[in-house]
Amino acid sequence: MIISKIPVLSKIPKAAVDEPVIYLIAPHFDLSQLSMTKPETAYAKSCIDNEDKLISVNSYYKWIYIVVVSEHNDKATLYETMRNQAFELCQQVIKNKFTCVNIVDLYSEEGIAAAFAEGLILSAYKFNKYFGDKDKKEISLTTVHVVSNKLTDMDVEKLNIVCSSVYVARDIVNEPLSHLNAHKLAVTIQEVGKAAGFEVEVFDKQRIEALRMGGLLAVNRGSVDPPSFSIMTYKPANAINEKPYVIVGKGIVFDTGGLSLKPTQGSMDSMKSDKAGAAAAVGIMYAIAKAALPLYVIGLVPATDNRPGENAYAPQDIITMYDGTTVEVLNTDAEGRMILADALAYANKYNPELVIDLATLTGAAVVAVGTIAIAAMGNNKEAISELHISGMQTRERIVELPLWEEYGEQIKSDFADIKNVGGRWAGSITAGKFLEHFTNYPWVHLDIAGTAYLDSSDKYRGKAGTGSGVRLLFDFFTRKCAE
Repeated sequence: MIISKIPVLSKIPKAAVDEPVIYLIAPHFDLSQLSMTKPETAYAKSCIDNEDKLISVNSYYKWIYIVVVSEHNDKATLYETMRNQAFELCQQVIKNKFTCVNIVDLYSEEGIAAAFAEGLILSAYKFNKYFGDKDKKEISLTTVHVVSNKLTDMDVEKLNIVCSSVYVARDIVNEPLSHLNAHKLAVTIQEVGKAAGFEVEVFDKQRIEALRMGGLLAVNRGSVDPPSFSIMTYKPANAINEKPYVIVGKGIVFDTGGLSLKPTQGSMDSMKSDKAGAAAAVGIMYAIAKAALPLYVIGLVPATDNRPGENAYAPQDIITMYDGTTVEVLNTDAEGRMILADALAYANKYNPELVIDLATLTGAAVVAVGTIAIAAMGNNKEAISELHISGMQTRERIVELPLWEEYGEQIKSDFADIKNVGGRWAGSITAGKFLEHFTNYPWVHLDIAGTAYLDSSDKYRGKAGTGSGVRLLFDFFTRKCAE
C-alpha cells in the first residue's frame, strides 16, 4: 500500500522572494511592513476595511495572500477558524498548481501558524491513485515553508507526524475492498509498523479458530476471504506506564449487512468506510511511534468483511464468544460489535491501564450527534473528561452518552446470555452496553460513525475518509505524557 503523498512542512528563516507567500496578520496590522507596492498595499487595506479575511494579490512576480486573523477569546475556536481559512486558501493554491508556499507568521500569539499549517496540509489530501489520467494523479503542493519565531522545530516535527498519521488513516478508509481485504489490511498494518517503528503480530484464521474468537469467526462465515487479527505493540524503554493503553479498532473492510442486507442507495455504497475504526487505530499507533512518545501502547484490529454468502451467520443464531459469553444474533448487520467484543475480551489479558475502542458502530450515533461529533460512552469518567478537552482542542469533539443499568435490559435474550441488538430506541447506547459486557477494566467507547466518512467535503476534513479520531487521541496521549 502506498500512502498518499503529503506536503512536507519545514521552518525557514526567511521566505523566498519568488514563491507564493501567505501573511498571517491581525486586523490592525501595519501593511507597510509587507513586501508590496503602494497600489497593492492600498488594495489590501481596502479589502481589510471591507472586513475581508482572505485577500489575494496577484503581484508582478508572485502571488501574495493575506489572512486576517479573527479576534476570538476562545483559543480552540480561533485555531479551528485558522484551519478553515487554510482550507479556503488551499483551493486557490491547488488551482494555481503551486508546488511550494511560504507561511509568514506576523500574528502576536502562539498557535496560529501551527493551526493554519495543519489546516493547509490536511486540505491538500487527495486519494487519486486509481485515476488513469496522469494529470488527475498529480498533487501540485509538495512543500510548505513557515517563517515564525513562535513555532519550534519540535512543533514542526509534531505537525508533520500528525498530518501524516491522518493521511495514513484516510488512505486505509478510502481503499476499496477489491484492493484491501482483511488479509491485505493486516499486511498494510505490518508495513505501517515497519515505517513507524512498532511491532506487529498477525493472527490468521487458524489461530483465530484456536482462540475461539466466535464473534469474529461468525461474521467471517459469509466471506470467501479469511479474517485477520492484528496486534500492534509500541513499548519504548522509557515508557512511563507499566500497564499498557490499548486501542481497539473495528476492521470491517466492507459491510453488506450480511443476511440482514443493507439497501444499496445511501447505505451500502459507502461501506468501505466500516474499517475507519481500524484505520484510526493504525494512524494513532503510527503517530505515537513516530513521535516517540514515552508510552506503552497496544493496538488491536479484528478484521473481516460481512457478506451474505458461503455459510453466513443468520438471525437467531447463537454464537459463543471468545470469553465464553453466548450471544443471540438478531441482526447480522450489527456485526461490528461482534468482532469488537472478542477484541475487548482479548484486551483483558494485558491488564490494561485504559482501553479505548473506535468504531463506525451505529447509525443511531449519527442521528444523535450528527456528523460534527463523536458519541462517547464508557466506565472511566476521568478519561472521558480528558478526551473532552482534547476534542475541543482538535475540534474532534465528543458527546458523552449514558450507560445506565436500565439500558442493559434491552439486550437481554430469552435464549442466550445477551442479544446483539436492543431494539429501535437508544441504538448507540445499547450497542455500547453490549460492548460493556466484555470489559472489566477502565474503558471508553468512541462511536465515530458520523465523523469518519463524509459524502460531501467538510473543509479541511475533506470528502470520504476523514481520519477521525487520530488527532483526538494523539492530543490525548500527548497530554498523558505531560502529566
